[in-house]
Amino acid sequence: MARAAGLRTGHLLLGADHLGPYPWRKQPSAKAMEKACELVRACVRAGYSKIHLDASMACADDQEPLPDHEVAARAAILCEVAEQTCRDSGSPFPLYVVGTEVPAPGGQAEAEGAPAVTSTKQVQSSLAAFQKAFAKRGLSKAWERVVGLVVQPGVEFGDHVVFDYDHRKARRLSAALPSRPRLVYEAHSTDYQSGAALARMVRDHFAILKLGPWLTFAFREAIFALSSIERELLAGKKGVNLSQVQRALETAMLRNPVYWRPYYGGTKEEQRLARVFSYSDRCRYYWPVASVQKEINRLLNNLSKLPLPLTLISQYLPGEYEALRQGHLEARPAAIIHHHIRQVLRVYSTACHAD
Repeated sequence: MARAAGLRTGHLLLGADHLGPYPWRKQPSAKAMEKACELVRACVRAGYSKIHLDASMACADDQEPLPDHEVAARAAILCEVAEQTCRDSGSPFPLYVVGTEVPAPGGQAEAEGAPAVTSTKQVQSSLAAFQKAFAKRGLSKAWERVVGLVVQPGVEFGDHVVFDYDHRKARRLSAALPSRPRLVYEAHSTDYQSGAALARMVRDHFAILKLGPWLTFAFREAIFALSSIERELLAGKKGVNLSQVQRALETAMLRNPVYWRPYYGGTKEEQRLARVFSYSDRCRYYWPVASVQKEINRLLNNLSKLPLPLTLISQYLPGEYEALRQGHLEARPAAIIHHHIRQVLRVYSTACHAD
């Protein structure tokens, strides 16, 4: 896929995120860690070259929160498994990221206010615990390949709110990086930040900027906008079967609520709105459902049979309208979707090359 996209494969790291017992946290820690170890083995064998070791979440028999030394000890166990798997398979040894952000992965479920920035004391304590745990298991070489520390820079998003980066609050944190090992900060949940905020984060040593929901949020925006264009063009025309993407998506989410129910509270109406429009974008887990894919294919097929008027693209996709007018984009549905997603990626690319 990288080659097909024109990307040099040496510039691509496959990263395994939050590798640890989190998916099995409702089980006893010994059982959860056993499964986490197998997950690490599978990821290393599959060729992941950037491994985020995250054992910070309490399991069924743990007290919360887990102390630093226990988090570090479990992370070292996972690291040892990864190293041994590399030796057994002859695979290149991976780079590691340690630490975690608060709250749990996936965006903040409740918009209770901006999260607290990780303190310099916590950075020092965590790194000392990790270094000690790695040394105890003879992982000094692996410790030299720890390239990132996950911290909370005060950025987060809830269903309908974004907490923006504040350089003043993170000033001490950005100055607290140790000289050895040579680290950068990895910032999770940077979705929906402004370009200026992201550029400031890069200058403040948050050199790994995590995003994901914003990309699928953009995909959903493009699909819904194209659905509106489809209705304007084809509603009421003989022999035309309009797509029903949003209805199929809602049906799939109600049929299998496991991916959204723990994240969305409030009234039934608030949950309905969140299922589709929340910044957390839990609907991203339902696009591969066969019934949803069928409606997406119907949408793209319907719109591919006729020219798309610029006036309608201007109404529903103004960014793509500008690109079309400048000759940078073809008026094809798939190209429009890709461009809408790339608008998000360009924000990050610009921020990372601001200097």
